[in-house]
Amino acid sequence: MVDRTLAYVLGHKKFKTLAAGRTDAKVSVNETFIELFLDEGNLILDEFMPLFNQNLPPDINALDIEETTSKFNIIQHAKEKEYVYIFTFGEKIHPFAAPYMVAFPDALDISLMQKAAKLFEGTHDFRNYTYKPTNTTNTIGTITTCELIENTLYQANFFPAKSYMLRVVGEGFKRNQIRIMMARLMELGKGELDFETIETSISCPEKLLPIIYIAPASGLILQSVNFKENY
Repeated sequence: MVDRTLAYVLGHKKFKTLAAGRTDAKVSVNETFIELFLDEGNLILDEFMPLFNQNLPPDINALDIEETTSKFNIIQHAKEKEYVYIFTFGEKIHPFAAPYMVAFPDALDISLMQKAAKLFEGTHDFRNYTYKPTNTTNTIGTITTCELIENTLYQANFFPAKSYMLRVVGEGFKRNQIRIMMARLMELGKGELDFETIETSISCPEKLLPIIYIAPASGLILQSVNFKENY
């Protein structure tokens, strides 16, 4: 939809866009970045921005625009991504809340899940949290923050009285990684896995833990993208 709007506003298709990352269907995005390359001409930013925003779909809002240098590449530039996964448990939620959170039907041991979430912090081999990795897939990654906390970030009158979120910050994530992490924590909270199994799945990735369940995409939100260097 962004490319279609750009073509309409610019009056041509002589451009290319790159996004800071891609998400699965049904995953929401609070804030991300898109890089625009023009084959010819320059933008008058003050004139372009209002027209661009006016023609974007109602579920997309452009917040700002600025010119970068030739040294900047949105994919290769060092950055951190923050994701949140919003959920509740034990009750069926209002249908209006369904696109933004997941309601797990069984009772969950939140305190045990909170303890296990901290195990993901640091640099690890996340092979057990990567969907269908091959022999050439790089499954090493670094998570700087992983915490399970009460959700005070997103509120609505149709949300349940209490909900939670898994907040994860890192340089990059493997395919379905956060949804698999959430699924494992949920299985731990239900008593289907024990704490030691989660611990071993991270510290000993060669001991493969089959991925039986992946948490629904609807609870996941790309909260923000933060570049580590000036551009």
